[in-house]
Amino acid sequence: MCLCLFGKQEALRRIISTLANKNEELQNFLETVDNTLTGLQEQSCKVMSDLEVELDQLSSALHERVAELRDAITEEQHRKEAELQKQLSEGKFALLSCEELLEFANQTLTISSEEDFLKAAKQIKERVTMAPAFRLSTRLAVSENMAQFTVDFSAERAGLQRLQFLPVPRAPEVDVSSCTVRDNSITVAWRPAGEADGVSGPTERYELEYRKTNCDSLLRATGEACWEKISDITETQVTISGLKFDSRFVVVRVRAKNKTAAGEFSEPVAVETRAFNFGFDALTAHPELKVHSDTVTWEPQGVKGHDPRLRGKDSKSCSRSATPSPNKTTGSRAGRDRFAGESYTVLGDKEMTAGCHYWELRPLADWKSFSVGVAYRASLGRFDQLGKSTGSWCLHASQWLQSSLSAKHNNRAKALDWPLPQRIGIYCNYDNGDLSFIDVDRLRLLHSFKTKFSQPLVPAFTVWCGGITITTGLQVPGFMGKFLSSSRSLSNLSQ
Repeated sequence: MCLCLFGKQEALRRIISTLANKNEELQNFLETVDNTLTGLQEQSCKVMSDLEVELDQLSSALHERVAELRDAITEEQHRKEAELQKQLSEGKFALLSCEELLEFANQTLTISSEEDFLKAAKQIKERVTMAPAFRLSTRLAVSENMAQFTVDFSAERAGLQRLQFLPVPRAPEVDVSSCTVRDNSITVAWRPAGEADGVSGPTERYELEYRKTNCDSLLRATGEACWEKISDITETQVTISGLKFDSRFVVVRVRAKNKTAAGEFSEPVAVETRAFNFGFDALTAHPELKVHSDTVTWEPQGVKGHDPRLRGKDSKSCSRSATPSPNKTTGSRAGRDRFAGESYTVLGDKEMTAGCHYWELRPLADWKSFSVGVAYRASLGRFDQLGKSTGSWCLHASQWLQSSLSAKHNNRAKALDWPLPQRIGIYCNYDNGDLSFIDVDRLRLLHSFKTKFSQPLVPAFTVWCGGITITTGLQVPGFMGKFLSSSRSLSNLSQ
């Protein structure tokens, strides 16, 4: 019997969750209605103001038409206001009903009598089925757009008797087949609506809006990013550059604009954006590595902890001698998952099991030594250093005592005759067993490993003295094509 009651309570909790979600949806809808109503009134005032300016300039010729034009605007405003006021009233009623039902449902959970509880739960279920909140359409009945009342008085005065409101451009159509995604940029192309039929007004420019989303649905969900805007586009395509692809899709829409008004937006189109997004797994970080967002810095746990002879000395006078070398072993207070000893390492939090991946690294200004590469998480011990095992591959850079750059794997190193790079691109093709390091600023292939990956890989980093920052959410850049077709600098280290 207790199990049955528990099941009923769980069912009621699910109903309450549904009601709470509907309650939030209704509140958002009412806010949208209020904003739209305000926007409609503002748009109405703007349209009326524009009309008055034109009328003042040509008042003698337009005298017979003024009343008609004003009435048309006012009639449209009143019609839309009536529609929105109706939706506002219905929405408030539905919200009130929903809140009452939600309160009743919460009170039902406190009923100890099974008979009374089941009776109340049945009533709730029946009332939910008939609740106005679930029959109310949350789609706006009208929009705030009153641009169809825009007029153009640049035509000959003899045509004033035939004056009509300037037709706004119809919505363009995004040409999905011509949209391209490349190098973290999206080129969006569209086809303008025809103007010869007289239905669509002349177009002077376009406006594009876009936003990121992880939802398959093109409708905005709670928490989704707001639309970003690109204005004053004169061509029928535009490129959105410098994006970070940290979502599954970028949704785009476009509208045409004439002299003063914009038409409706085109149907939104979701463009898929694939890229490798990861962060640092702070749980793996050596105790002296501090992880913050996309940056890792080496922060020793007090200079006194490295050499007891330094205790009591002024930190300023002994800061140079207090800096341990990369080969000095320090004690670790880390957990079992943390790297320790002289392995100043942190791993990425996303695995690679297939496909092509790319990310970039920049050393901070005060860096002394770092390594970047990939590793098998399962085969990397707490005290293991990158490049010293069969399960890790890395590029090592150092300017401690002297500058050096080398590729490391399986405890073997290959010195690279190239200046220390300021921006390193890392390319990993898991399926083909390719791992390449690129000097991005000079577009130079530093080194490539060729192997056969047999376990999930994770990005791996070692930092000693200084810090690094990474950039993820990047596509494989176009310049990689010329490096992938070349076999230069393929690793001669043991695979």
